[in-house]
Amino acid sequence: MSDAAPGIHSARATRALRKLSEDDPAFAALALWCEHRDGDTGTVRVRSAGTRITYGARFEDLSLPEQVGLCAHHILHVALRHGARGSALRARLGEAFEDGLFNLAADAIANTTVEAAGYALPRPSVMLSELVGRAFSAPVDTEQALREWDAEKLYIALTRQDRGAGMGDAPSRTRAPSDAGTSAERARSYAQEQGFKEDLDPDGGGDEAEEAQDEADWQARLAKALEAGRQAGRGLGSIGHRLGDIPRSRTPWERHLRRLVSRAVLQAPRRSYQRPAGRWLALDAAARASRGPEPVFEPGQRRDLRVPRLAVALDMSGSIPDALLAKFAGELDGIARRSGAETHLILFDDAVRETCQLAPGTLRATLQKTPLARDGGTNLAPPLAAAATLNPALAILLTDLDGPTGACPRGLDVLWAIPAEAPPRKPGFGRVISLAR
Repeated sequence: MSDAAPGIHSARATRALRKLSEDDPAFAALALWCEHRDGDTGTVRVRSAGTRITYGARFEDLSLPEQVGLCAHHILHVALRHGARGSALRARLGEAFEDGLFNLAADAIANTTVEAAGYALPRPSVMLSELVGRAFSAPVDTEQALREWDAEKLYIALTRQDRGAGMGDAPSRTRAPSDAGTSAERARSYAQEQGFKEDLDPDGGGDEAEEAQDEADWQARLAKALEAGRQAGRGLGSIGHRLGDIPRSRTPWERHLRRLVSRAVLQAPRRSYQRPAGRWLALDAAARASRGPEPVFEPGQRRDLRVPRLAVALDMSGSIPDALLAKFAGELDGIARRSGAETHLILFDDAVRETCQLAPGTLRATLQKTPLARDGGTNLAPPLAAAATLNPALAILLTDLDGPTGACPRGLDVLWAIPAEAPPRKPGFGRVISLAR
């Protein structure tokens, strides 16, 4: 992104933006980095796409306080990078991702933040505490909701089909009969009652390096803006420290997985006494020419021709959603294809139920055809023992870690892949990677 701020070129929003800038130093600083334009916004008054905020004709029907609040709402969409974050989540979750449900989560957070900062909004509007209370059938106050939830965490929790603890860390609760349906269905019902309409367009244009730089730029701008507001003691700056949705640098689990697994199956050269090292050949040639002493033999290196193995153990009683399981399997398939590694699948619950060797790149297809019980107990010792017999480069266990692990088999390198933000208890060995982000 350019170092120069895009500026303001909206006649419809000029008065509201001027008022917001006079009242709130934080929003004033952030507004300068947004592109404000007049245009066709369809059925909504204002729409956000990347850094551009487009104001429709219906925006002018609102009172000035409502216009100010709506400007603040969309400036937050831009500053918190909701469009880019939604696109990144869609890329990770695949076809199962729902743009509208993510937009609902982002809108509820933005609306509640704007209201907490002291601004009015057009009514009705979706609010975070009401959305969380309805979706999970438990009351929550506004401050607690703002601290606890970010857009990705809320979206993932809403799509967990009420399976209890797991991704998103949304606790399971007993629902009254009137609260029938999944969390997502109750959230959609609430949104419909409030007249919610999607106002956020996807934004995922650049490559990985550009996205990382854009994220860093907006983090710096947001930090400076909130500090200016904090010093002024009013508006967004006065509540910025309470926002759980402020983007923080996180390395997606896919990158962690690729690094760890690729390092494990990398075929490092091995020492070979059947061929001399190049350095020894040079020293030997020099010694012969000068009739000096023969140098001590130095072995050379050769590529390890053994095929590396991956042991993938899947907890059939776990709480891993189908979309996440497919994404995880796809990542492993890509690594196996590039490295030529053998993939051995181990299905287990309280015992090993099935083992098989898969051709490179077929893990995802195999899992799609394999019925999983997704209930019953869990014992992690049997799959570890089964993995150890394969002598793999790495044993990967997809599990919620809700069961005994036993001792680590000697020489086995273990990677625990869990669907929650954090394991219910830390295993005594191996590395843990969270799939919740």
